[in-house]
Amino acid sequence: MAAPAPRTALVTGGAKGIGAGIAGRLATDGWRVIVADRDPAGAAPAGGRYVVCDVGEEASVAALVGSIAVAEQRLDALVCNAGFMIRKPLGALSLAEWSAVLTTNLTSTFLLVRAAEVLLRAAKGAVVTIASSRARMSEPNTESYSASKGGLVALTHALAVSLGPDIRVNCISPGWILTKGPEPTEQEHAFHPAGRVGRAEDIAALAAFLVGQESGFITGAEFVVDGGVTRKMIYPD
Repeated sequence: MAAPAPRTALVTGGAKGIGAGIAGRLATDGWRVIVADRDPAGAAPAGGRYVVCDVGEEASVAALVGSIAVAEQRLDALVCNAGFMIRKPLGALSLAEWSAVLTTNLTSTFLLVRAAEVLLRAAKGAVVTIASSRARMSEPNTESYSASKGGLVALTHALAVSLGPDIRVNCISPGWILTKGPEPTEQEHAFHPAGRVGRAEDIAALAAFLVGQESGFITGAEFVVDGGVTRKMIYPD
């Protein structure tokens, strides 16, 4: 008798940063991981495969999910992580730039879940969206990014209600997660009630839990993973 196919996960925006961390963690846990990203130089963890894909394009998403239906013949988890920021003053932000951010950060989740619904239902699978603490708090000149992440939180609970009980859908909203650049200063670490800036592994561990069987009673939820910053009262000096 042939061995059962391994649990299969699709991670978008998985070429680097948080997405790569999630893909690596799932692969370590025994999942077959398909990584989708626009970066032609990206790679998937051992045992998986990499697909160059713009998840904001409907035809590309359909082709991606179609390839999983043929090659893996199952999809147990979808992690919608793809996203980017344009930081510009409101008056300088063009409609095309606004739309590009909303398309990649928000509309892509709609396209992916819609395309993958049949496979996910068959597997009694799970979806994890990656929003941001910017859905709850903002810096100047981040309107498109904040709007996209706030929309993603709302889309998450809407999908959970529409697709349950077959498919669970949850959201992770990371705060400051160090994926590139210099090591934060001691003061920057200490600003967090948890005592440090976050790491990709922190988000990956939670994502792995949320797509696993032990989280079977959790759906429609948002998990703010920011070291406690959004709970911290800050007064002027």
